Amino acid sequence: MAKIKKQFRKTVVINVVGLSNSLVSDFTPFLKQYLEKRNQTFIEPMLPGVTTSVQSTYLTGKWPSEHGVVGNGWYDRTDAEVKFWKQSNHLVIGEKIWEKAKKIDPNFTCSKMFWWYNMYSSADYSVTPRPQYHADGVKAPDCYSNPPSLRDELQNKFGPFPLFSFWGPNANIKSTQWIKDATIYVDQKYNPTLTFVYLPHLDYGLQKFGSNKTHLKQDLLDLDFVLKELIEYFESTNTKVILLSEYGITNVHTPIHINRILRENQLIAVRKERWYELLDPGASKAFSVSDHQISHIYCQNKETIEQVRQITKQIPGVALVLDKQEQRKYHLNHERSGDLVLVAKEGHWFTYYYWLNDKKAPDYARLVDIHRKPGYDPAELFLDPSQKLVKLKVIWNLLKKKLGFRYLMDVIPLDAGLVKGSHGGLPTDSDFFPIFSAEIPLPKKNISAIKVYDFIWDQMTSEI
Repeated sequence: MAKIKKQFRKTVVINVVGLSNSLVSDFTPFLKQYLEKRNQTFIEPMLPGVTTSVQSTYLTGKWPSEHGVVGNGWYDRTDAEVKFWKQSNHLVIGEKIWEKAKKIDPNFTCSKMFWWYNMYSSADYSVTPRPQYHADGVKAPDCYSNPPSLRDELQNKFGPFPLFSFWGPNANIKSTQWIKDATIYVDQKYNPTLTFVYLPHLDYGLQKFGSNKTHLKQDLLDLDFVLKELIEYFESTNTKVILLSEYGITNVHTPIHINRILRENQLIAVRKERWYELLDPGASKAFSVSDHQISHIYCQNKETIEQVRQITKQIPGVALVLDKQEQRKYHLNHERSGDLVLVAKEGHWFTYYYWLNDKKAPDYARLVDIHRKPGYDPAELFLDPSQKLVKLKVIWNLLKKKLGFRYLMDVIPLDAGLVKGSHGGLPTDSDFFPIFSAEIPLPKKNISAIKVYDFIWDQMTSEI
C-alpha cells in the first residue's frame, strides 16, 4: 500500500482576545515590532462579535446561521432554560478545519488549547477550564483534557489550573501564562500539525477600564512578554504562526437594562424564592438573553413579537432590532437565535438584570456564577465598592473555605455603570476591528470572518 504524503505545514493559531490596532503601542514593544514585519489585515466584525460565535465561525468557515452558535448562550425552548457557557463541541454544527485536514492526511493532528467548546471535540489534544463543584458548595479549580491523562500531567507540572485568575475580580496574567506553558508542553510532547491557543488576558482590563492605556499599561506589558515567549518558541520549531483576535473592545458608558424594560411592560414573569426573585423564562411572554452588546429576545407568540418590536425601537441606545427575516442579512437566523435580536449602539451594552429592586436580586447576582445567570455579567470582574472592607470579606471567606466551612463569596456589585468596555456589536472604526496576521500574502481590504478559515487553510498548505 502506497504511503500517503503529508501535505500540511506545522501551524499555530494564536488567539489574542480583544486585540485590535488601538492597543498596539509602546506598551507592546515585541508585538509592535513583530506585526510590522508581517502580513496583516483586519477582520470585518461579525454578529455577534462574542467568543463562542466567532471561534465557531473561524473553525468551520460557516456563519452562526449554519453552525448554530448564536451567542455565548441562548434559550433552550425544550427545557425552558437559558443555557450559558456550555462546553460540548456537539453544539457546533459543521465540519471543523482539522476534520477536513484529517480526510486528506490521516497523520494530521490538532491541539486545541482553551478555545471554547473543547469537551468531546474531535481534536486530538485539548484542554479547557472545568471546575469541580463539590456537594458542600465549594468550587475548586480544575480543567478537562483529552487525553484524560494530560490533565494530571499539566497540573502536576504547572500546578492547578488558576481558575480564579481566569475570570472574576482576581483575573490576571497567571491564567494566560499557564495556558502558554501548557501549550508548549503539549507541542513538545505530541508535535501536533495544527495548534489553536487562546490567550484571554486583555479581556479583563478592557472590560473594566475601556481603552484607557493608563490603566492597561501593565496588562499590555504582561501580555507582550507572554506573546514573545510563545511566538519565539514556535518560530524555533519552524512552525508557521497566525496571530488573530475575535473582536475589538470599545468604550461604553451606558448599560441598557432590557429585561427591566420588558418587565415594566408586564412581559417578564418571576418566581419568588426566599427574599429574592428568579426569572421564569418559560412563563414569560418575552425576555432577553443579554450577551455584551447583543440581546436575543424570545417571545411566546407573534403578537408579543410585534409588541416587543415597538417597545425596543424606542429604547435609546438600540441600533438594530432584527426579526428572523432581518437576521438573514447578518447570517444570524437560526432556531436558537431570538425572535428578535437587538444590537446596541456604540457606547451601550445590555445587562441581564430583571429585578426592579436590588434587595430582590437573586443570590447568584452577587457571585461569580456564569452558568446560572440568564445572561452575561461583566460586573463579575469587580469587587463591590459599596461593601465596606470587601477585601477583608474575601480573605475571611477564603479562610472559611480552607477550614472546610461553607461560605458564600457574595462580593460582586450590582452596579453595571462600573463597566467601561464591551463588544459584540458593529464598531465603525477599523482601529477596533479584530486583527489577522500571517506569513502568506493577505488582501489589503478587510476580510470577512468566514474567510479566516480559508486563510488558516492556505497558511497550512502554502510553501511560503
